[in-house]
Amino acid sequence: MKFVSWNVNGLRACLEKGFLDVLREQDADFFCIQETKMQEGQASFDSQGYDVYYNSAQRKGYSGTAVFSKHKPLSVHLGIGKEEHDTEGRVITLEFPAFFLVNVYTPNSQAELARLSYRMEWEDAFCAYLCALDEQKPVIVCGDFNVAHKEIDLKNPQTNRKNAGFTDEEREKFTSLLDAGFVDTFRLLYPDRTEAYSWWSYRFGASTIFSSANGSLTK
Repeated sequence: MKFVSWNVNGLRACLEKGFLDVLREQDADFFCIQETKMQEGQASFDSQGYDVYYNSAQRKGYSGTAVFSKHKPLSVHLGIGKEEHDTEGRVITLEFPAFFLVNVYTPNSQAELARLSYRMEWEDAFCAYLCALDEQKPVIVCGDFNVAHKEIDLKNPQTNRKNAGFTDEEREKFTSLLDAGFVDTFRLLYPDRTEAYSWWSYRFGASTIFSSANGSLTK
C-alpha cells in the first residue's frame, strides 16, 4: 500500500495550485492531509475516486485534517476522545481489518513558545491514544508532527535550539513516541540522510528548514 502525507497549508488554496494533479499522479491508497483550514463542503472538487473524511476545527479557517482513501474503513473516529484537545480538528483515525490509520496535525508551540505548555499536554494525551489503539491492532501514523527530532533533521540546529519545533521538550516527546515502540519510517529507511527537508520558513525570507516536521510512524 502507498501512503502520502502532506501539510497543504489550506486545501482550498492548494486546489488552485495543482492539488488534484498531484493526487492523481501519486495514485496512493491513502492521502493524509493536514492544515486543511476549511469546513467540509466549503470546496467542490472531483475527489478522483477517493472517499474523503474530514475533521475540521471549530474555528473557521484554522487547522483541520482530512484523509482521502481508496479503501472503505470499518470505522472513522474524529479526535482522541479528550474534549480539551478535540476542538481543532487535529486527529482523524480510520480503522481497517489489519490496522489503524491515524492522521495528525500536532499543535505548533508558536512564537516565543506561547503554546509550549499546551503542546506538552497534547503530546502525552496523543501518545496515550496511540498506545491504546496499538493494544487492539497495528497503528500507522501519518502527519505533521511539528518537530525536528535530531540535529540531522535541521539545517541550523545550533541557532534553533529554543525555537518552536526544536525545543528539548518537543524533541523528548517525539523520543517518547519511539520509546513506546513506534518507528520513524523515514529514519528507518534513511538513517544517515541529510538535507531531506520537508518545511521551509517564509518568515523574514529565512532558510530554517525542518525534516521530521511531516512524516510517518508505524508500529
